[in-house]
Amino acid sequence: MTHSEYSFPNLTEADVGRLAQEIAFLIQAGDTLALEGDLGAGKSTFARALIRSVAGDPKLEIPSPTFTLVQAYETPRFDIAHFDLYRLSDPSELDELGLDAALSRGVAIVEWPSRGDGRIPAERLTLRFDEAAAFDRRNIGIAASAGLASRLDRFVSIRKFLKRAGWGDAWTAFSYLQGDASPRRYARLVKPDGTRAILMDSPQRPDGPPIRDGKPYSAIAHLAESVKAFVAIDRTLEAAGIAVPRILAEDLGDGLLLIEDFGDAVFGAEVGKGRSQDELWTRGVDTLVAIQRVPPPARIPLSDGSLFELPVADHGVLEIETELLLDWYWPALRGEPAPKSARDEFNALWTPVFDRVLAGPKTWLLRDYHSPNLIALDERSTPRDVGVIDFQDAMIGPAAYDLVSLLQDARIDVPERLEKQMFDRYVSAVTARNPKFDQTEFAFSYAALGAQRNTKILGIFARLAMRDGKRQYLAHLPRIWGYLERDLLHDDLAPLKAWYDANLPRNQRAEALNI
Repeated sequence: MTHSEYSFPNLTEADVGRLAQEIAFLIQAGDTLALEGDLGAGKSTFARALIRSVAGDPKLEIPSPTFTLVQAYETPRFDIAHFDLYRLSDPSELDELGLDAALSRGVAIVEWPSRGDGRIPAERLTLRFDEAAAFDRRNIGIAASAGLASRLDRFVSIRKFLKRAGWGDAWTAFSYLQGDASPRRYARLVKPDGTRAILMDSPQRPDGPPIRDGKPYSAIAHLAESVKAFVAIDRTLEAAGIAVPRILAEDLGDGLLLIEDFGDAVFGAEVGKGRSQDELWTRGVDTLVAIQRVPPPARIPLSDGSLFELPVADHGVLEIETELLLDWYWPALRGEPAPKSARDEFNALWTPVFDRVLAGPKTWLLRDYHSPNLIALDERSTPRDVGVIDFQDAMIGPAAYDLVSLLQDARIDVPERLEKQMFDRYVSAVTARNPKFDQTEFAFSYAALGAQRNTKILGIFARLAMRDGKRQYLAHLPRIWGYLERDLLHDDLAPLKAWYDANLPRNQRAEALNI
């Protein structure tokens, strides 16, 4: 049963190509796109544009599957199988062509779906192509079955938002940006004159099931529930002289933003190209010092008249994050849940550590201040020579958290030499500003929060591999363990170190997880 249907009339070939790029942003692995229409109606033109958009290659060769019946493509997002059933002699041949296998790996685009005789999944997007009155125009209707209706409705909301913002032109290129572990989605828009912007699609986060004290995980961990968090923090940091993306258009109710595009000089990618890591991390530390000069406000006004309250880091968030190790990493390693005795001892050992770090001075805690979210802006002067993104989950909390996020980066090796050098640079800068700065206590907070963060990341990466099938994150685990072992060498963390050594001994940390 179709639950959502929209019409896109009188489209030029450029309009069809842009529509394909937008649909490419909408789809995800497991989706079926059924393309209906007569010969020459534009189905293959649409399919080629969509495949090239998903692949990120506008020149990719897309041969017609008319004679082969299916053509397969590997892309960074998912595999695509392009079926043309026009010459299918018997619907049972679909079984041999591997439609089910294709959907298990990615997306299936099916031309002439009616020839599949009911073998095409009922859960699908159906696109109907018809000639318009003008010979070079097409009418396209898109219908979604029940399970896809909300995504199609979201797609239409995005199109309306971009049109209002002046970015709905068919000649504006629209390309999906590969994200990280976030539920948010991003696309790059480029106009013919080279003007660029980023679309952020961040719908209201639904509450999960209550897991503790009647609260869901997101509430306990103080995760942003709407785009309002990004807007509030962005405008506050921008006013303080930090390079955060300018907001070009916003729809707070729908969770849509159009923001400044800082480009592709992401710290991690730049180091991969041979750029000096010392230089980039120096800039990152100096920008962090500048951010922490600005006192974080408890409440921030928004354009809709509401107030955003900046969360304060507490026991709840630190505890539930460290428990991800027990919830996901332990069973992935051992094949069984962590016993209650190990869990109780783990939490008891962490409690006084959390007491101590939370008792210290507090400032901005951006939470993910690391290489994927820092962009080199070489044409700008310090501290605006580093573009900072992805800070919607920020809190008010201990200053050491963001420093250790940068100096113990989860996705790129930070040599111990560079970590020490940058730690000393930060301490010198803060001490010059505040002669009463307690270096000894800060060193403890750095090690403790590094241990907390790396413990959390071990759990998150195990969860991404186990629950979401994103096994690529497992490659980072040896690095995370290296950082964690370094943190646990602090004398005041000796009891915690003993727990890790007894329950997750070093000779088992390199073992493959049971995923």
